[in-house]
Amino acid sequence: MKNETKKHDSNCLVAYGIDTFGDRWSFLVLRDMMLYGKCRYGEFLCCEEQIATNVLAQRLKHLEREGIISKARDPENRRSYIYSLTDKGLDLAPVLLEIIRWSSRHLEMNARRRRLLKRIETDRDGILADIRDGRAILTAP
Repeated sequence: MKNETKKHDSNCLVAYGIDTFGDRWSFLVLRDMMLYGKCRYGEFLCCEEQIATNVLAQRLKHLEREGIISKARDPENRRSYIYSLTDKGLDLAPVLLEIIRWSSRHLEMNARRRRLLKRIETDRDGILADIRDGRAILTAP
């Protein structure tokens, strides 16, 4: 990411949020963790947006440095890591749900999107609990 060394040079709360998680790829990594339950590097590479390996590595490092995610050795494969949301990262789950709600008003809705939106509107607490517990909300497209 450009200006990685530049650290929150504004007192603006919006600027802080954008600096912390606001670029496209960082939030798509968070989406994959929250909605699809992804937690391994290879899983993140399989997103339909086709993130490049170098971009993914940069975003994971940035999110870890910001305290949004944590990284731990995979107990099943000691050469790999598992990424998980921290409390600070979990605080972004309601933001993700609001982005989905906003997008639903401005994007053509298919059956999959309608099902997700209906669950957000009728079971918001359940979705937030699933995200907190690391359970996938959706299956990967």
